Amino acid sequence: MNREDSKPWKPKTKLGRMVKKGEIDNIHDALNHRLALREPEIVDKLVPNLEDDVILIGGTPGKGGGKRRIVSKRTVRMHKSGRRFKTKAMVVTGNGNGIVGLGEGYARDTRNAIQKAKQASKLNIMELRRGNGSWEDRGTEPTTIPFKSKGKSGSVEVEIMPAPKGTGLAASTDVKKLLSLGGIEDLWVKSRGSTRTRENIIKATFRAFKNMNNMKVTSEIKEDTGLVVGVV
Repeated sequence: MNREDSKPWKPKTKLGRMVKKGEIDNIHDALNHRLALREPEIVDKLVPNLEDDVILIGGTPGKGGGKRRIVSKRTVRMHKSGRRFKTKAMVVTGNGNGIVGLGEGYARDTRNAIQKAKQASKLNIMELRRGNGSWEDRGTEPTTIPFKSKGKSGSVEVEIMPAPKGTGLAASTDVKKLLSLGGIEDLWVKSRGSTRTRENIIKATFRAFKNMNNMKVTSEIKEDTGLVVGVV
């Protein structure tokens, strides 16, 4: 643990002070508050069982050809004084029960880039709308999503679709990290575009979940069965 982590948290925002005083004691109220979430310590306090994973966005030449995936990506910017190098990292954060976040970080070295990405993922955290929207499954456990949604980043477009229980995660390895930390067990993921760009496919999937959360859903009862059905 470094010195910064060992220091007591002194909130700098009104929302942070409300969380520390106990006026807000759950992440749902914090995310839906009129004040923006601007301190990662708020998430640390309200969701103590958070886990994180690094997305392998970089690559180095392998011994037998091809590329070996690494956790960071080196970027270059040209200035009057010459080239300036920075390291980029991407981190997924979640509690495995409907809370997930995605963040990017830039620094001169990989360690600090990952740390900044981890903090950014907490500030970009959200609640996933989970359910059981597959017509092939009449179960009640929320292992998938209630309806399909789309997201786009760069040239990559991702469509997420509800799957019946037992299907598993039909997605790439990095997308599975995002889904698992979000508490999704069954899902079909369809992607189009330059899907070899791992950053864009992760961002597109994350935006698909955001778009799904923003959809307004009403409930109506079928007269013949009495079942409650969600209508987008």
